[in-house]
Amino acid sequence: MAATLQQSMLTPESSPKVIADCYVLLEQEVAELSGVSGTAVKLAYKTVNTFMPGHVRFMVESLLPEMVDKLEPFWIDFHESGGGEFGDYLAKRAGEVSQALLSVTDARAVASGRPVIIKAYGSVRNSAAKHVESALPRVGELVQKHAP
Repeated sequence: MAATLQQSMLTPESSPKVIADCYVLLEQEVAELSGVSGTAVKLAYKTVNTFMPGHVRFMVESLLPEMVDKLEPFWIDFHESGGGEFGDYLAKRAGEVSQALLSVTDARAVASGRPVIIKAYGSVRNSAAKHVESALPRVGELVQKHAP
């Protein structure tokens, strides 16, 4: 059996690299967004970065353990079903995976208590599943890079 994602991605040695790669992935995904919902995400992202510099990177770091926990059952099933490309596996289960990941950010937004963050998150939540789903191939690549 392959190592758990926690064993591969959340060690003191690997965690800083994973966080850096997650932040780059997030930046790439936001930069590539288009349309009305993409514009809303870009505005929310810019708002958070303007009013709370460093907050996005901090959130990537603080959410990573919970996100890894949500991905773990998919990782196990991926290996049990023969492996391949984890990004393809995630994309085939896009609705289920995106809702699992968004459950983490939903809970964090509710607990935030910061009006700027709550408002920014609320403005993009309705389209969030679509954006998360489109990012899943890259998420899978990132996971496989750090948890081969």
